[in-house]
Amino acid sequence: MNALPVAAISFACVFGAALLGFLLRSAIPEEHLSDQTKDVVKLSMGLVATMTALILGLLVASAKDAYDAKKAETLQMAARIAYLDRGLANYGPETAGSRALLREIVERMIAKLWPDSDSAIDLRDDLSGFRGAQLYDSIQKLSPANDLQRSLKSQALTATGDLGQMRWLLAEQGGSSISTSLLIIVVSWLAILFLSFALFAPPNATVIAALMIASLSVSGGILLILELDRPFDGFIKISSEPMRHTLTYLAH
Repeated sequence: MNALPVAAISFACVFGAALLGFLLRSAIPEEHLSDQTKDVVKLSMGLVATMTALILGLLVASAKDAYDAKKAETLQMAARIAYLDRGLANYGPETAGSRALLREIVERMIAKLWPDSDSAIDLRDDLSGFRGAQLYDSIQKLSPANDLQRSLKSQALTATGDLGQMRWLLAEQGGSSISTSLLIIVVSWLAILFLSFALFAPPNATVIAALMIASLSVSGGILLILELDRPFDGFIKISSEPMRHTLTYLAH
């Protein structure tokens, strides 16, 4: 879900509803604009506003939790990749091919997670697909000559398997965690609120400016939610520095 267009559509719907409220105001009979009527509308809209605030808070919390989880998984992957490479280096020169394959895998992973342009690389094709199987097989074929090498081989196989599982997890979490239906409902509630605001307000420049700023604010909140839901691109994205630093480390 592209965040900026969705936020722009949300703003258009919400502020458009406010403008519609100004138009409806002139068509409503005077007896429907009494203080008692206004009080009932305010109470009703207060309930809608409370529900909307709760749902927006839940969406922000859900998106932030998903963002933090993926950030932690990325940092953990970078650390485990460095640990795997160091274990292979300590094993001996026989692991040169495995280390080169690991570097290639990390390069492809960085290119996919933080692309400079569109990439056709499958998210599962790095540590959990064909190249992941090649890396595992190359480590499995090692013939330890002593207890130290046997221990290092066992640790390397375990680390490779764990990295593959983490990569699959990131791939499966690649979809949006924000429900489109829920987002539509929230925008609809916001539109109803802003329509009610304008329904009993004088259509002067100050009121229109205030409603426009408020519409921009709630649309910015929706933009924030959608950006947090896209942790590897957009305005708010997980830094690639830990993984790039690991790649630099693998070159030594």
